Amino acid sequence: MSETQRQDIPASERQQDILRRSLGGGVVRVRDLAAEFGVHEMTIRRDFDALVDQGLMERVRGGARLRERMGEEISHQLRAARNTEAKTAIARAALSLIAPGDTVAFDASTTALALVRMVHDRNVSAIVSGLDAANALAASAVPFVMVGGAFHGPARSFTGVLFEESMSRLHPDKVFFSARGFHAALGLTDSHLPEVGAKRAMLRSGAMTVALMDSSKFGRRALATIAAMDEIDVLVTDRPPADADMAALEAADIRVIVAV
Repeated sequence: MSETQRQDIPASERQQDILRRSLGGGVVRVRDLAAEFGVHEMTIRRDFDALVDQGLMERVRGGARLRERMGEEISHQLRAARNTEAKTAIARAALSLIAPGDTVAFDASTTALALVRMVHDRNVSAIVSGLDAANALAASAVPFVMVGGAFHGPARSFTGVLFEESMSRLHPDKVFFSARGFHAALGLTDSHLPEVGAKRAMLRSGAMTVALMDSSKFGRRALATIAAMDEIDVLVTDRPPADADMAALEAADIRVIVAV
């Protein structure tokens, strides 16, 4: 990206980028960021001031860093703000799969959360693993079961042995979930092993499994497989997959729904 292009980045987007760079726990420096974004050092200082005013960062000599214990919350906020239009379109398309009377399970992904927020008039009951989904359902008076376990801060979800054992006793009609990556050979993958275990337990419990994947995740792979190709019934995405991916999906007899 050229300097001119970097200078054109809106302040809000630049500040989100600053937060991403600070997630490792170190200090981000005024001089370094000014050079990278192609802006004056005073611009970066104003960005820092805005983030400090929001309670997200604290100033140190020459730069700023995340406030203590803010990393997990910010990580979740950044995920939730990414590809929001695609997630909404995917959720609308997936809504057509839900019938009155269904019991539907949702993982703690932000794409599934977009769908959770649309089921208030569907006469369904739900099973959830995430705090945000539980709050959304409680606000819309949809009956739900929240499956507990060890709390995983970045996803605001519950995982672990208690979660997996409880989930094995529940049998939803449909399970809606997402992942970090989709790879034709590896299936759907994620990077946090307890989260992978929780998602797998949820998938095993359901009669139908529905993957909600925006197109940015195709061709990516993460540490561990959540679901192999033959464990997915439906894939809902925002753009048609590449020819090779579509061939793999068809070979696995996976129904593909492209949001319009």
